[in-house]
Amino acid sequence: MKVLILGSGGREHALAWAVKRSSRVTEVVCAPGNGGMAEIARCVPVELRDVAAMVRLAEAEQPGLTIVGPELPLSLGIVDTLQESGFRVFGPTRAAAMLETSKGFAKRFLQRHKIPTANYAVCTSIAEVEKAIEIFHAPMVVKADGLHAGKGVIICESRATAIEAAQGIFSGTLLGVAEPHVILEEFLEGDEISFLCLTDGKHVTPLVPAQDHKRIGEGDTGPNTGGMGVYSTDAMLDPAMTEWILRHIAEPTVRGMAQEETPFTGVLYCGLMMTARGPQVLEFNARFGDPETQAILLRLESDLVDALEACTNGRLAETELRWSKGASACVVASSSGYPGSYKTGLPITGLGEAARVPGVEIFHSGSSRLNGQVLTGGGRVLGVTSAGATLEEALARAYEAMALIHFDGIYYRRDIGHRALMKKP
Repeated sequence: MKVLILGSGGREHALAWAVKRSSRVTEVVCAPGNGGMAEIARCVPVELRDVAAMVRLAEAEQPGLTIVGPELPLSLGIVDTLQESGFRVFGPTRAAAMLETSKGFAKRFLQRHKIPTANYAVCTSIAEVEKAIEIFHAPMVVKADGLHAGKGVIICESRATAIEAAQGIFSGTLLGVAEPHVILEEFLEGDEISFLCLTDGKHVTPLVPAQDHKRIGEGDTGPNTGGMGVYSTDAMLDPAMTEWILRHIAEPTVRGMAQEETPFTGVLYCGLMMTARGPQVLEFNARFGDPETQAILLRLESDLVDALEACTNGRLAETELRWSKGASACVVASSSGYPGSYKTGLPITGLGEAARVPGVEIFHSGSSRLNGQVLTGGGRVLGVTSAGATLEEALARAYEAMALIHFDGIYYRRDIGHRALMKKP
């Protein structure tokens, strides 16, 4: 089978790595891919904003399975269009992807189906914000309705800063594009958990849990990013809690989408806050997370292609996922200045030495290749991912490998997994 993977980030590199391990796969094609993915797959150019171009690529390549990595093509309806053209595609339709592409839609859906989530208000003007804000206590959360690569969420310490953030979202000065809807949300305290599931629209199978680190600074300070690191351990959720989340959040979501005639197939990413009153849904994503995918797939022992294909043909209940015991971790190296402005085209050295550290895989998020040299090509450049019997072992390997990699202005957090390590006696 030839597999086509749409995307160019660390998530897609990890997917290509896992897909290539399948005995059924003869070739992996990544579009557009990046400098790291080019080592394990054939990379071909495509514009992920151009549905017609992606369809032409599929027609030329004739893949047995297409995997849609990022949210943008999902929001444009690439799954619908490819399916209409006769291709087997892993991912939700445009309508189902609204769980991610519209936070307002997701909040209303959660309310309709009595799935636990923070109190909220959807506003279309500053006047509505000023009225609704009276029911919230500081701190509170202000969210843009649409897709903003993890940067459309602002935690505000006062009502005045919340109104200012809402004005910035409405005007476009905060995110570069004006948004017609702003969500005010109750601030929840607790530990965040990324709870990802595969689903064929009826059956739901959980992946191992993970915890992302969104803030740029150590100690969880500074602005939100696309994710600066992640870890996954067996101890994050006990079997009883996993079962509760399945029964009260994941399965009702899939069942509710089917009832509303927008069946959801693919990956349902439930971003949860583990609060004193139980797990609460912070957000949904309609695809694999980045960098969660890197850490999660490093622990997968069964065939990923079998599982993804089962989602497309309604046979997920017949597929069993097997996982390694222990832990995994991914530490992201970013360009100086990220999540603001940054330089690209800087040479990266030490990749070969770092890759030789036992248990380590390096997944590129933003890189290019020119005359045999790998160069930086994005804000998040790469993720050093490792597995071990314990979280301490996985992190030690990741940081050992990261210390061997260099490019001008390299920055990475040195406290990935700190919350889990602090809880240990």
